Amino acid sequence: MKTKVGFLIAVIATLGVLMAPIPSHAESQTSITPINEELSLKKSTLTMTVPEDNKLPWGVVHGAASVSAERHPIIIQFFNQDDEMVHVAQVEPKGDGSYDYRFRVLNVDENGEIQRAFEGEYTVVVYRVIPNTNQIV
Repeated sequence: MKTKVGFLIAVIATLGVLMAPIPSHAESQTSITPINEELSLKKSTLTMTVPEDNKLPWGVVHGAASVSAERHPIIIQFFNQDDEMVHVAQVEPKGDGSYDYRFRVLNVDENGEIQRAFEGEYTVVVYRVIPNTNQIV
């Protein structure tokens, strides 16, 4: 029995690597708040929906190339419909300012049962430190 479960987990893990992550398609709301004369905090808020019938094990939050302040990580927070934070991540921007955060949506327990880490609608908030472009500050 353990061999069958181990084999099943190995197959699911292999398929998980081959499957594309769940994209989040939503328009984001963005605000920029100056921190000091040199830096501002850019906050982007979007909605992520994980369908009930989702079969993909991975999700992803990513951002396109843009200006990021050096040595400042990107913070990603996930909130459920009750406005409770259910997950938080910190990622380093790549050289071009883009970022990519992958996370598990489905897990397999020791009995081979699928456990859903995310299901339904979530608010995702992304914080980035950017160079300040506002000369008034």
